Amino acid sequence: MPNTDLLPALLTKLNENQLALGAAIEELSNWVELRGSVEVADNIRAALWPQDNNLEFISMSLAVLNSPE
Repeated sequence: MPNTDLLPALLTKLNENQLALGAAIEELSNWVELRGSVEVADNIRAALWPQDNNLEFISMSLAVLNSPE
């Protein structure tokens, strides 16, 4: 893989990892909430808010980086 293709591929993989971690943490927050800790679950979801908020920008940026010139 040429070095010019490495950065977009790396960023794509890092984004996939971040989304997977976010999904796992969301599952844990659901589990915590079912056990009566609604406030803790809400705090977890609030901490995940930047990931959700930035997803569209990150996706669009990766699409531009991965598009042929």
